[in-house]
Amino acid sequence: MSKRASGQLRAVQVSFHADRERRDGVSLLGAWPTLSAVAAGAANADVDVTVVQTAHADETLSRNGVAFRFVDDSHPRRMRLADQIALLAPDVVHVHGFHHARAVRTLTRAVPHTPVLVQDHGGVEPHGWRRAAWRWAFGSVNGAAFTTREQAAPWIECGVLRPDVPVFDVLEGSSSFVPGDRAHARRVTGLFGDPCLLWTSRLDTNKDPLMMLEAVEQAIPRLPNLRLWCCHGDAPMLDAVRDRIANCEPLRERVTLLGTWPHEEMEQFYRAADLYVQTSHREGSGFSLLEAMSCGATPIATDIPAARSIVGDAGSLTPVGDAGAMSDAIVAWAGRDRPELRSATRARFESSLTFDAIGRQLRVAYESLVSACAS
Repeated sequence: MSKRASGQLRAVQVSFHADRERRDGVSLLGAWPTLSAVAAGAANADVDVTVVQTAHADETLSRNGVAFRFVDDSHPRRMRLADQIALLAPDVVHVHGFHHARAVRTLTRAVPHTPVLVQDHGGVEPHGWRRAAWRWAFGSVNGAAFTTREQAAPWIECGVLRPDVPVFDVLEGSSSFVPGDRAHARRVTGLFGDPCLLWTSRLDTNKDPLMMLEAVEQAIPRLPNLRLWCCHGDAPMLDAVRDRIANCEPLRERVTLLGTWPHEEMEQFYRAADLYVQTSHREGSGFSLLEAMSCGATPIATDIPAARSIVGDAGSLTPVGDAGAMSDAIVAWAGRDRPELRSATRARFESSLTFDAIGRQLRVAYESLVSACAS
């Protein structure tokens, strides 16, 4: 096992995801802040981290104690990436995402004596002929990371991951947002309500906005001053959502569709909210949920594995699709002491959900794999 003289574990974090806009390294790190923030979290956990990222030109940068190597993808990039990673002589290799099966297979062949950890980033297990190809590609990995171990089950059941592969709980990402003055945030955003509810998900079947509206409608007789504010990105169900609101007088008076806002402006929306509502059927992690909690907004979410791992006891978890249960949760949590809730939510975030917390989780995973391969 190779380590620096200081005793630091040497890890290479790898992303095979190609940037369609073909930006340079500085621009790419600005556009994908989680890439550098996760690496910095591991560095803060006393891991010597190098990030290798496929790119359109060779480039090397250093940021927050982390070296970034951008590798030209104009040639067969996967072999070049694998070669460069092998030359770095890492103790462990950490691959972001299950999306590049052949690249992972090439990598494990290039570093046959180095443990390889693959981390899920909201992927969906393959079907049909792809399933056999992915079994071949991922059969040689040494470990897998998910927001919670429970999410590994379908990958094991379909054979992509071996039943004996070690699985680690590692958050996919976090948030750099921080709490702020709620009154100021409400003046800036125009949000109000008692309680003030916020939704920031896509309007699609997985996010289930119609169930969310049903839950809010059922809560209104008990919370007549409730207001719901909806920011959204992709919106294939926008017409259905608009129709649902238009055909219900209580919703017409209390629900506002705000459309899409720049990410950097969303911090004020989260600060303005009392409760953050998420009704997803499935999530790899939940970036919006993490952002809301980083600002102290109390989460009212569906009881799915990722949300269960993130929310803890700082908010509510209700069965997927159960509008009545979510309505009751909105009413119950709206009746609690709001400043105490905000403090408890932020405390949960600081203790378990920061990028430094991810770094600590990764160090545990890295050390476990290195130890297993050395024995």
